[in-house]
Amino acid sequence: MRADDELVTAAKSGDAAAWRELYRDHAGRLLLWLEARSSPGGEAPDDIAAATWLVAAERIADFHGSGSDFGGWLFGIARKHRANAGRRTATRAKGFDTLAADAEQSVAGPETGILADEWVRQALAALPPRERDVIACTEVLDLDVGSTAAALGMTAVAVRVARHRGLKRLRAHLSPE
Repeated sequence: MRADDELVTAAKSGDAAAWRELYRDHAGRLLLWLEARSSPGGEAPDDIAAATWLVAAERIADFHGSGSDFGGWLFGIARKHRANAGRRTATRAKGFDTLAADAEQSVAGPETGILADEWVRQALAALPPRERDVIACTEVLDLDVGSTAAALGMTAVAVRVARHRGLKRLRAHLSPE
């Protein structure tokens, strides 16, 4: 098995096996993360994931880091693509009611087993959006602080603070005494 840095170097040189390994390492978590976040543009999570991988393939030469750093970079691309899709749709939409209705509909994918439990969904939904996104990245998707910060466009300190606050709220939700 190759070290992370070698894997990224091989992917940069166009090695198909390296791309497959990066895809296996990150595709499931990326799709799960996109499905867990409401889509403001109504664009399907798998469409956003596909566009993310296309951009990553086009811009891999600009990426510098290890295979684990690649995850944060990839999630950052997905976050930006999702935001752009939302802006495009909002510009075309006649009203926000239609936009909200589309955002609530989500097609379950094969990796949704982690968030399939209704209690987990309700507990995460009770958190403010920033804390929910951080908890989903760090606790559900098992991203490290640096990758979460890159994915969400936050500083590492902000990720740690949001994680602390989110976990504190979840503990309070578990034992309302």
